[in-house]
Amino acid sequence: MRRLYLALACLALYITEARAQTPPPTTIAAPSDAEIRNILADRIDVQKQGVGIVIGVIEPPGRRIVAYGALEKGNKRPLDGNTLFEIGSITKVFTALLAADMAQRGELKLDDPIAKYLPSTVKIPERNGQQIAIVDLATHTSGLPRMPSNFLPKDPENPYVDYSVDELYSFLSSYELHRDIGVKFEYSNLGFGLLGQVLARRAGMDYEKLVVTRICDPLGMKSTRITLSEPLRKRFAAGHSADLVTVSAWDIPTLAGAGALRSSANDLLIFLAAMMDYTDNPLAAAQKATLSISRPTGGPFMDSAMGWGIDTRGGGEIIWKNGGTGGYRTFIGYSPKTRVGIVALSNTSTGEGVDDIGLHLLDARFPLSVPEGSPSELSLDTQVLDRYVGSYELFANFILTVTREGSQLFMQGTNQPRGAVYPKSNVEFFSKIVDAQITFETATQEQATALVLHQGGRDQRARRIDDAKAKRLADYLAQHFKDQKPNPGSEAAIRRQIDELQRRQPKLEEFTPALAEIARPQMPHTEDLIAGLGALQSVVFKSVGPGGADIYNLTFEHGMLEWRIFLDAQGKVANQFFHPLP
Repeated sequence: MRRLYLALACLALYITEARAQTPPPTTIAAPSDAEIRNILADRIDVQKQGVGIVIGVIEPPGRRIVAYGALEKGNKRPLDGNTLFEIGSITKVFTALLAADMAQRGELKLDDPIAKYLPSTVKIPERNGQQIAIVDLATHTSGLPRMPSNFLPKDPENPYVDYSVDELYSFLSSYELHRDIGVKFEYSNLGFGLLGQVLARRAGMDYEKLVVTRICDPLGMKSTRITLSEPLRKRFAAGHSADLVTVSAWDIPTLAGAGALRSSANDLLIFLAAMMDYTDNPLAAAQKATLSISRPTGGPFMDSAMGWGIDTRGGGEIIWKNGGTGGYRTFIGYSPKTRVGIVALSNTSTGEGVDDIGLHLLDARFPLSVPEGSPSELSLDTQVLDRYVGSYELFANFILTVTREGSQLFMQGTNQPRGAVYPKSNVEFFSKIVDAQITFETATQEQATALVLHQGGRDQRARRIDDAKAKRLADYLAQHFKDQKPNPGSEAAIRRQIDELQRRQPKLEEFTPALAEIARPQMPHTEDLIAGLGALQSVVFKSVGPGGADIYNLTFEHGMLEWRIFLDAQGKVANQFFHPLP
């Protein structure tokens, strides 16, 4: 999942996804160190799709590490098997193992309802008389969504840090399940974060201590932690965005069970050695139990075990899991048939990640990804770049801020991570993260007066505003978010739109000219969608989003929508979007 900084995006941890093609039968073998190093060199030096990658291999002859690249861009300190990375959703494998181990110890049963281990004040959603059980969370079949709707990050660079346990419990108490429990696979970071909370409460210790006590200490994994000591921090690789810019680490306190762990290739090889029966260990029965329960994902040849994905596209099995946070992409997997296991850790958040490398090293029939080429880059004088530095108003509540560091230009939307943009002419720039281009409008040699964002088949013009206006808007949005009170006219504006759309008589004059231009070609589709939902039953204010939009849940006769709306000072709709709720 790419990080979109020029369009509103939901931040989330990485998901295991099946690829479409089934490779034809052929021989499976572990490549040599030289072959692996060539793959990494091509990915980093030629494709520019990484800063540093560490590969760990475990096979009958033993274990080996192949590393290439750097600890951080501009820092030539090399990586090795002891370098730490955020491992993102690979954490889910640890969480599932904890559940299986606690079941083996008799501390709980996998079919226990989770309500048994949560405070009585928390109302856990049920459906058709059935309760969510531990195994439902561990196999992504609880019916809970991918993320809670009240997940509203204040800091997009570290989105999980401020999401509290109280907010988690509040969401659960108000959520209504829209599908039966234990039936349909829906990948859920929320579910595994909740599972971590359940297990920690049952054990009477926090999640990190539980992982260290029950998994890391028995296996001898000394570099797998959430909180890093100073010696571990010195071995922690810096994370990078897809355009190779250093980004902040992620902290995930409440949903830790979904993706909070940091680890090294050597530690994860220890974990694989235990999982693959290369070593005797006290967790062997629990490890087998995590694979003994599986449920279909709905995708071809891919089932969901407890934490792991079971991939049978090649006729055998590859058991694997990937992960990703803001600056890292990771992979762990093994083939029971060949007894080869692979760990792949990258300190760069590219779209493909290192899944293709991990799968290819396990089975050469899986092809390596070849990223699409980027436009050619130019090198511009900093005096030219300085013409573009400033704030540009795209919508009434959305400012594109352009900054410069050295010879690099950056762009950042309101409440979104910043990203580098690269020149292909004196006035044209492009992003390497998303398919978006920017053209600056200039008057001779003066500062740019506006920019045009080319994205999604649309050209959107943003005029330059002075720093004082940009600050006033930022202050207003911050106060509106702090107050958590809707604009007095936002609910009425939504109700008017619903009425007009259902009568197929939308009034675009209620929008600002910029939004009307974007909305006009979408109206036929929008009319069909709203008409198909039937009568509007309720409009419930949920919160103010970090970008200043008022967020409502709309219940219709045949479905639900989340609707985000922002009104300008004249009461016109300046920005909005909506999406169906599960």
